[in-house]
This record gives sequence, structure tokens and C-alpha cells, in this order.
Amino acid sequence: MNPALRALKPYPMAQLEARKAEVRKSGRPLFDFGTGDPVEPTAPFLIAALREAVPAISQYPSVAGTPALRSAVAGYLRRRFAVTVDPATQVLPSAGSKEAIFHLALAFLDPASGRDLVVYGTPGYPVYQSGALFAGGQVHPVVLDAAYQFRLELDRLPREVLERTAIAWINYPHNPTGACVDRDYLRRQADVAKRHGILLASDECYQDLWFDGESPPPSLLEVATSGVLVFHSCSKRSGLTGYRTGFIAGDPALIAGYRSWRVHMGVGSPAFVEAAGAAAWSNDDHAAERRRAFAAKRDVLVPGLAKLGIAVLPTGAGLYLWAKVPGNNESSDAYCARLLDAGIIASPGGFFGDGGAGWFRLALVPTVNDCRQALAVWPR
Repeated sequence: MNPALRALKPYPMAQLEARKAEVRKSGRPLFDFGTGDPVEPTAPFLIAALREAVPAISQYPSVAGTPALRSAVAGYLRRRFAVTVDPATQVLPSAGSKEAIFHLALAFLDPASGRDLVVYGTPGYPVYQSGALFAGGQVHPVVLDAAYQFRLELDRLPREVLERTAIAWINYPHNPTGACVDRDYLRRQADVAKRHGILLASDECYQDLWFDGESPPPSLLEVATSGVLVFHSCSKRSGLTGYRTGFIAGDPALIAGYRSWRVHMGVGSPAFVEAAGAAAWSNDDHAAERRRAFAAKRDVLVPGLAKLGIAVLPTGAGLYLWAKVPGNNESSDAYCARLLDAGIIASPGGFFGDGGAGWFRLALVPTVNDCRQALAVWPR
């Protein structure tokens, strides 16, 4: 067995699946705020695009992806961020963002080079860590502080850490806290990464989930295109979690290197899935509709939790609420276990690493009506 596998904690979402199974066995109603897998129906035009593209003859997919998908991605980046990219050299399709994030270190980290560190914020997405460890690298998790709005500030790291860093991950809107950043923040991180020769990777899968009255979250590509890669997914934006389609974009030299690595892994997505992805990136209306659905859930949960004495970190975007465990005498694990007794699935803050103690995460997944019902049975 790969020693990295032994070193990793159980994957949080797998633990949540086990919790859900317990509730189902009991026959109680289940209010699943655990996994960020939206339940809104997939837009019919996306299903039609996939079905119409299923070929009569099945053949191997292309790692480089279809020209139609890459062109649709370039169009999306132009509309959404006013960023111009070459679809032939600066876009690489992926099977969602998770596999691309996991594989990045395998392509761009050389443990023998003296640059063996992967930097990321914690609490955060566990895949930044697991990808680094399986690539033979070392991890440098940075505990994010509410005093700094849960922002990872690279210039606060010691110089010796920066000089050892191969890859630095940022993720805003942030999972799990919902923290957001502006272009000035992104520009500062890009400047630090450039000075120290660090590949700056931005996980941007929540970029289109902002709430009414808030500013749309910016992309790293708005401030830099050299030495950077961004990772996007149709999972949350378009409700295509099961389709597994997304993209990587940025520095053409990095894209070329990543593409050559991925040829050996054979991770090209089926062309019919990419047809659905192309349709999704070419259409903004369905994304806006989903955004309104998530906002409606937040508008029920935040004031409802406040009435129960539960503080929620203010956020302008994302799929999650980062809530403080009420009182001072209960751990997040114990509190979420008590929620489980009421049929409410929530993620303890510790699932996301150091800095999560005393917090829990709620994914804006159940329907508005289910959110109301969950509040009605919420333990006090």
C-alpha cells in the first residue's frame, strides 16, 4: 500500500455517507446539509445536449478535449471575467475539478528539487493535501484566521517556506467558510508567487454562486496569466456533479506540460459529456437560476439559525454556511452527533483540518421547505 494512503485521515465525505446511512436505517426524516451535491434538477437543455452527442460508435476520448468545449470555456471566461484566453493553448478540459486538483502535484512537483512544499489554507478542501502527499511532496497547511477574513496571505509566510514551495493553493469563495476576496488580494498573491517562482493555483469552482446585492467573485486570471492555473467545474454552477466536467486554464506553458502528463493517465472525458459541458459554459441563464435557488435557502437558514443562538459567518458567495457551535462546552463533533439524532446531517469543522474546531459547515442543498422543517426540529 502506498504509505500516503495510510497517512491520510478517512475522507470526510465518505464519513458523511456513513452518517446518512444511520439516519436512513432509523426511518427518521433526513435533512442533508453535509455533502455539497445540489438537488435542483439538471437543466433539460444540458441533458439533451448529452443525449444528442452520444455516438453510434464508442471511441477513446481526447485528453485535449473537443474544440467546441475549449471554445465555450474561452467564451465563458470572456463574458464572466473579461479575460481573453487562447482555447487551443490555455484551456484543458477535466473530469470536474477534483481530479485535476489532485493530479496537479503529480505533474508539477519534484520532491528531489528542493521545492517539495505544497501550501494551502486550513480549514480547507482536503484534496490539496492528499494530492501533494501522493506526489511525494510535503505539505504546509496555513491555519486561516478570522482576523484576516480567512485569507491565505503568502507574504506572511517565512522566506524559507516560500523558497521551498512548488505550489500554493488559494480558494475563494472559500470552502468551507464562504470567505471572499477582491482583485487586490489576488494581485498580491500573484506577485508573491512570481517573486518566489511558485505555481499559484486557484480553485474557482464557486465563482458563479454569489448572492443578490454582492459583487461577483473575481478570477485569478483577471490579474495574472503567467505562472498561474485556475480550476473550474460545472458541478455547482450547472448541477452536473455526476457528469464530471470542468476545466483548467492559464499559463500556456503550464497547460502544455499538464496536457502531456495527462496523456499518460488517460483522463479524457467522453465527448458526449464534453458536449453537455460546452452547452453549460455557453449559457449563463441556468447558472443565475441556480444562484437564486441557493440564495433562497440561505435567506431561510441564516435568520432561522440566529433565532436558535447560532452565529453564521457572513458571506457573499458560495454553497456553504460556516456556523459557530453554540455555547462553549461542546465540540463540533459532539454537536454534529447531536444534530444527527434529529436527522440533520452537518459537517464538523474538524473535517476540514486545523482551524475548524468549534465550527460546523452546512451545504445549501436541501429544499427551502426542508430547510424550514430542519429548523423546526433543530436541537437547542
